[in-house]
Amino acid sequence: MPHKLQLVEPNDPVLRMFADRIPESDIAAVQALIENMLFSVTEYEGVGLAAPQIGVSKQIIVVASKPNSRYPYAPDFPAEAMINPEIVRLSDEQELGWEGCLSVPGSRGQVPRSKHITLTYQDREGEHHQKDFEGFLARIIQHEVDHLHGKTFVDRMENPKDLISEETFQSLLKKAVDEH
Repeated sequence: MPHKLQLVEPNDPVLRMFADRIPESDIAAVQALIENMLFSVTEYEGVGLAAPQIGVSKQIIVVASKPNSRYPYAPDFPAEAMINPEIVRLSDEQELGWEGCLSVPGSRGQVPRSKHITLTYQDREGEHHQKDFEGFLARIIQHEVDHLHGKTFVDRMENPKDLISEETFQSLLKKAVDEH
C-alpha cells in the first residue's frame, strides 16, 4: 500500500544536484517509488512532484493536476509518471504565472515559462513517448524538470520582488474570484 513520502528540507543538497537517469533495466525497480510519489503529490495537494524533492536523485517526475486548495484553477490531468523526461522544444512564446513549490513552502513567485513544450519520456512500462503540452500542464512539467536539473522556481524568477507568501497569494486569488 502506498504511503506519504517525507519531503526534504528546502536547503537539502539533493535539490541542487543533477538527477541520475534511470536505465531501462531499472524501471521495474522504481515502481514502488512511483506509487508512493503519486500518492504523496495528492496528499500534499500538489500538482507535480520530482524524485529529488523526496530525497531521491533520480529522473522521475509525476504530474497529477486537478483542482485543490493550493491550485483551485488547475486542469484535470490523469496522474502520470514520467521517467527520464527531456524537454526537446520550448516555444518562444512565454507567459508569466504564479508558482508554488512543496520544496519552497509558504511562498509563491511569478515565473516566466514557455507556453508550449514538447517532452520525451518513458512511462511506467518503459514505453517511449513524445508529447506536446501547453499552458498550465507545460508549466508544471517545466517546473518539475527543473528539479531534476537542480533548480527551483525561485531560480527562474526575473524579479525577487515577485516572491510573496502563500497567505498573500491565497488572498489575491480569493479577491480575483470574488471580482468575477
